[in-house]
Amino acid sequence: MLAAARAAFAERGFDGATIRGIATAAGVDPALVHHYFGSKDQLFLAAIEAPADPADLLPAVLAGGRDRLGESVVRLLLTVWDGPMQPAALALVRSAVGNEWGAKLLREFLVTQVLRRVVGTLGLPPHEAEVRGALVASQLVGLVMGRYVLRVEPLASAGPDWLVATIGPTVQRYLTGDVDLPD
Repeated sequence: MLAAARAAFAERGFDGATIRGIATAAGVDPALVHHYFGSKDQLFLAAIEAPADPADLLPAVLAGGRDRLGESVVRLLLTVWDGPMQPAALALVRSAVGNEWGAKLLREFLVTQVLRRVVGTLGLPPHEAEVRGALVASQLVGLVMGRYVLRVEPLASAGPDWLVATIGPTVQRYLTGDVDLPD
């Protein structure tokens, strides 16, 4: 089931993949997929071996309010990456860098499970939400690559408070500040 789910999510994305289609590809009844994984979100997280479920973590980020959203997003990223989930998260990123299939799955995770949920709270038109989400992704992916993969100093050894104070305002601007939108 997980192999069929990985293939479906990589080929059609989270929104295009269905439990029924995944079950058919795996040669099982859709009820069996629901039994083992519950929801499509949970199946997706299992398929990519996500180190955490954003649905469990994002309420704390959103509770900080709109004006602190950038800081809250960066702090969440650092909390996940500096904690016991780091090896699984690092494996996920390294697989994305190594092949397009892994990149598609990580992109789907970042867009559908994290950014869409955060940016969706802002009540933006779809095109603007997509652009702002992509800009936020550029910062988060850059921070992960610099701090955890490439270990660029002083990012690699900096304390979380400094990183939140330094990168959070940029993420905040991408979320709620002035940005030029492409046509």
